[in-house]
Amino acid sequence: MTENNPISLVVVDDQATVREALAVMLDLAADVTVVATATNGAQAVEAAGRHRPDVLLMDLNMPVMGGVEATERIHGTRPDTAILVLTTFDDDESILAALRAGASGYLTKDSDRNTILHAVRTAAQGQTVLAPEVQGRLLALASRPVPAIAPQDDGIDLTPREHEILGLIGEGLRNPEIAAKLVISEATVKTHINNLFAKAGFHSRADAVRYALRRRHPGDRR
Repeated sequence: MTENNPISLVVVDDQATVREALAVMLDLAADVTVVATATNGAQAVEAAGRHRPDVLLMDLNMPVMGGVEATERIHGTRPDTAILVLTTFDDDESILAALRAGASGYLTKDSDRNTILHAVRTAAQGQTVLAPEVQGRLLALASRPVPAIAPQDDGIDLTPREHEILGLIGEGLRNPEIAAKLVISEATVKTHINNLFAKAGFHSRADAVRYALRRRHPGDRR
């Protein structure tokens, strides 16, 4: 995105002071335009349909309709809109629920302006954005012993290396980190990711993260 083609953004938060401060702060960036604000999830769904924003900054705990339900609805009808959660909650349940609903990023409200702006720009490029503390929680979840799931169990015929890379994506690792961990080139990582995306029908890295998390928590099919 450029100044001539700025990132269109909707800010959703039930607290007026927070919502207005975020809208003003982010709209000051030359490459971001706040096209609307919303006070709850129902308004967020309406704003997403009306304005078709590139990114939607979403709170979780709101009246009328919460952020998780709104995220799921928007992701189902507007998959091209990246939904970036910005909330006070960093517990496992909130993080997993938001990612499974379709969020492509998760930040906490103690994030500073530069961090939020960077996350908005990254999300607009179709990449997953996780706050360090959120990534830490996902890594902790990933380290828990879980039953292995064979490729045929979920109907996707991935190679062992593709399964390995999928797991690392689910842990929040980016391509350079995956390459370093597996001692392979980043180009090789990209090739494996392209192959597994094609096999699994993923449209974004967020889809891969959610799928990897579901594999680790097979009892939860949200």
